[in-house]
Amino acid sequence: MKKLTTLFIFLFTLSIFSQSPWTQNKGILYTQLSFTTIPKYKALFGNPEVATERQITDNTLRIYAEYGISNKTTLFTALPIKTVKAENLVKSTPNPITTKGTLTSMGNILFGVKHNFYNKKWLITGQVGFETSTSRYHTNSGVRTGYDAWTITPMISAGKSSNSWYVQTYVGADFRTNEYSSAFKIGGEIGYKLTSWLTMAGFADGLASFTNGSVIIPKENKLTGLYVNNKSYAAFGIKPTFVVNPKFGINLGVGLAFGGRRIPQTPAISAGFHYKFL
Repeated sequence: MKKLTTLFIFLFTLSIFSQSPWTQNKGILYTQLSFTTIPKYKALFGNPEVATERQITDNTLRIYAEYGISNKTTLFTALPIKTVKAENLVKSTPNPITTKGTLTSMGNILFGVKHNFYNKKWLITGQVGFETSTSRYHTNSGVRTGYDAWTITPMISAGKSSNSWYVQTYVGADFRTNEYSSAFKIGGEIGYKLTSWLTMAGFADGLASFTNGSVIIPKENKLTGLYVNNKSYAAFGIKPTFVVNPKFGINLGVGLAFGGRRIPQTPAISAGFHYKFL
């Protein structure tokens, strides 16, 4: 078990949204501070693709924490602080629909619980997460810091590891209030410990909207692509993590959708650090 401790720390650094099947031991607190940006995107995936009216930047500063209330049950929460910007026009137009604007506000706060109910050759964990309707919307620019809805996300995850590698996968669904569509989500990740201080991971994620919602999205919001209804995507990325010591490490990441609907065609770039109170 001791030889797996460092690898488990890697796993937690790479799962900001708590999609990992590994739980914290009783009394252990894991924390992470990360910054993610999607800078100045101009187009959204779709059929046909959609051009945004202005360059849109989506920045997120996220505080994430997990706490083990037993060796099999972990509480988790994430506090996102968003700064979203509608900047210069993509194309010159005499009568733009949106204005320039910057909005800094809380996003959708996440909290939940996960429980490991099978732990032999594979770990299998069930969890449920809740996101609060705590976002804000700027009417004239169309920028939004989160969904105008509460969300419940039940999920099952599975994983397996050795002292040098791990693999994990998850499947779940998002159910939102305020007549937003529900969505099916699935993903997986493989990581390998290259050295005592570096692990490299690759991931793939997918989201498929059920398109069963009837919420009316303002035209200004549609032109930004920020937290609109019926998003779908297939994405991939890499996540290097540098461990300074068993408690502290630095985590980086880049992800890009290669198809979807109402999703930016610009990569998301993340950087942060984690600290584990052993």
